[in-house]
Amino acid sequence: MLEFENVSKSFWTGTQRKVILDRVSFRVDLGRSMGILAPNGTGKTTLINMMAGLEKPDEGEIRRGCRISFPLGFMGGVISRLSAMDNARYIANLYGLDPDYVEAYCRWLCGLGEYFDQPLGTYSSGMRARFSFALMLALDFDIFLIDEGMPSTTDVEFNKKAGSILQERLETTTIIMVSHQPKTLEKFVRSAAVLLDGHLHMFDTLEEAKQLYDYQTQG
Repeated sequence: MLEFENVSKSFWTGTQRKVILDRVSFRVDLGRSMGILAPNGTGKTTLINMMAGLEKPDEGEIRRGCRISFPLGFMGGVISRLSAMDNARYIANLYGLDPDYVEAYCRWLCGLGEYFDQPLGTYSSGMRARFSFALMLALDFDIFLIDEGMPSTTDVEFNKKAGSILQERLETTTIIMVSHQPKTLEKFVRSAAVLLDGHLHMFDTLEEAKQLYDYQTQG
């Protein structure tokens, strides 16, 4: 499980204090994937980074009773001067997994050909997104964190293959997906929450969450 208890987080923008979370409490149990709707600029990425342990709360406690992934798209753990192959093996060793398996899995899913053996610093943003997503799926996590849905690539075959794998993972793992677009969440989650003005409003269904979200953002 992943649990937030009375968690607060804010930033000083230089002119005012921007509140991301204001004494927020919620829990995500394994087997119950959840979506979070939040308008741009409200702290979606900060929230998901806190779930991963990349950012700490100002107050409150975050409990992680399972293996939680890094956020999809987060490349802080990789080294740009190394190739995708070297990075895959390095990350596998960090997590105590078989480097041969992780390398082979990433190489298969990425479909980058000879570029897989080139430094990440030479990659386009789309190629980096493909590698990041492949690396995340190659690792053995209980909860997968996804910021704004699938990686933005123009490779239709990759998007289809990765999306299919993600659907299969829903049967055995839990997904927390944060987005500003309800449509992004529809394929992957049933329950959802809405982040507004530092408060997280929880709903049993995505449709209920969507009604509040549409009212607040379009009304």
